[in-house]
Amino acid sequence: MNSMTGYGYTERIDGSTEISVEFRSVNSRFLDLNITLPSFMNPLELDIRQRVSAKIARGKLDLTIRLHENNAAAVVTADTDAAVKYRDEIAKIAAALGKSADDIPLSLIIAQEGVLNISHRYDPQVYWQKVEPVFNEAFTQFLESRTREGAKLEADLLAKLDTLDSCAASFRAFQPEMEGRFKEIITAKFKELVGDRIDENKILEETAAMLIKYTINEEIVRLSSHLEALRHEIQSNPVPGKRLDFFCQEANREVNTIGSKNQFAKVSQLVVTAKDALENIREQAKNVE
Repeated sequence: MNSMTGYGYTERIDGSTEISVEFRSVNSRFLDLNITLPSFMNPLELDIRQRVSAKIARGKLDLTIRLHENNAAAVVTADTDAAVKYRDEIAKIAAALGKSADDIPLSLIIAQEGVLNISHRYDPQVYWQKVEPVFNEAFTQFLESRTREGAKLEADLLAKLDTLDSCAASFRAFQPEMEGRFKEIITAKFKELVGDRIDENKILEETAAMLIKYTINEEIVRLSSHLEALRHEIQSNPVPGKRLDFFCQEANREVNTIGSKNQFAKVSQLVVTAKDALENIREQAKNVE
């Protein structure tokens, strides 16, 4: 089990290249992967996205790769057509001011936008060879942080499940006592109506009819089944987050029904304990991948 929250960061200097890679994730219903790269590495984004999504199922993940090249080879190009146009237009301004075109310094024309263009040639594959080991180290840190947090979540979820299993066992233990209470209630009503002339068979018939309506056996069976499914998801499914909420809803429905049929204060306390444990599991499930 992994948490959706994680962090990993690594930086390194490779020759004249400064590299840093940062992974940061928080909760999200689905995988929301945002990648920030130097523009010249954009052709590699799809491959990087596939590398990450192969190991991450859910969470809002921000991946940032930063590069600074101290000795990048510069390519300088001149746009002579633009230079001529700038010269001609500046000459018009000079003439209007009573100046000669010869007074226009070359530095003024060169300084105009687009006359001299400076660019750097970067080969994304060459730079990826430098970035990849930094990427892998940061990604490993990130995955390990999610695993560590996931282990804590799993321990907490299993502790809540132990509480729920204990509640289910107590519900089952109270079932005969609840059925005995039903019979006492029916017998008391018959005595109130007919005195001592009680028809035992009639009491049994009414008790059986009442048990069909108020027995909690089916709810206990279904609750136990849902709790077993929850435990299986937590211990066996590497990405159980979405299914945990579903089984919690189903288990909560059975606990509510048991509470509505209950005749004992102790059972009411158990219902509150079970509902609290289920709510805690549902809240924690929001952090589980």
